[in-house]
Amino acid sequence: MTERIESLKVGIIGGLSVCLAFAIASLLNTFVLAKYFQTLVCLQSDLNWRLLVSGAVATFTGFLFGVTYRYIIRCDRNPQLKAGGVLAFGLVRGLTQIEFGWNHSTIWPFLVLAAESLLWFALAAIALDLAIQFRWVKPFSSI
Repeated sequence: MTERIESLKVGIIGGLSVCLAFAIASLLNTFVLAKYFQTLVCLQSDLNWRLLVSGAVATFTGFLFGVTYRYIIRCDRNPQLKAGGVLAFGLVRGLTQIEFGWNHSTIWPFLVLAAESLLWFALAAIALDLAIQFRWVKPFSSI
């Protein structure tokens, strides 16, 4: 039961950190990138149901990332494995953006979204490492 509670805590931290990164990235896309770079104007988002659904999906993905990341560091203390988990989640989310809307003539918006996704999960990994370091959550116990 303790492992499940700890996994839930890590998932919540991962979900909140990715949700915060999503909110910051959406504001950055809308007020900076879309305003100053004409090729990235398609990244501009209004407050509508698509933005809310994207935020919910990002939060749930962050929750899943938190639980998976905790399992990764339980199995191995290898830093390349930790970075691989971040890369895998970031690329999968970034590539779904490409598949969703490949109707633009330039690739720059998709590269920005892929880099943004990598940044989200890197920030979530940092938040999870800090939570484990400060003992807010416990890593998996040895099996």
